Amino acid sequence: MSSHHIVREKQEPALLVVGLSNFSPELLGQLLEWSPTVIATQQTAPLLHQSGIKIDWIIAPKNYKPMQRDIKIMSAGSDTLAEAALKYLVTNGYPAVNIITDDLQLKDYLFFTDKINLVIFHNNRKIYPVNSGFSKWKPAGEFVEVLTHPHELHINGLEPIGNHRFKTTNDGFFSLKFDQAMLFIAEQL
Repeated sequence: MSSHHIVREKQEPALLVVGLSNFSPELLGQLLEWSPTVIATQQTAPLLHQSGIKIDWIIAPKNYKPMQRDIKIMSAGSDTLAEAALKYLVTNGYPAVNIITDDLQLKDYLFFTDKINLVIFHNNRKIYPVNSGFSKWKPAGEFVEVLTHPHELHINGLEPIGNHRFKTTNDGFFSLKFDQAMLFIAEQL
């Protein structure tokens, strides 16, 4: 007996590919596993095309000629590439997005943290926003980096190792409490 999975549009996180330098083809394959909506830039589209990956949208000038059929063109206008794509995804009801980038500009994502679940992949790290009171189970010896620096940060289950980096002390939950609405943390891939 076989099982069939029906994947509805927007059920899986969309994939925004802003940069692909040093990104693991294996991890890219995992992010593409359930055929998400793929948004590329003029720079990343040829790399995805060479790998045989179907692109749904390219952020480019209106006169851009895509290398695949049925690709829609999205203009960034005065927005950054990431902002243009995120505005489209939020407006069209996407609940989540995975973002691959070479140049991490957290300010590009701040406005969207309460509008769409986002995970950013950059420099062998998985980066995402968390609210105060966040907790997560991790094995002992794992690294967590706090990328936004609140005035008051209370940690549990983590030991500081310098430069806003922490290491889990035991197998189990770690937690973060802080004095602002949200902050970004990073985990090693």
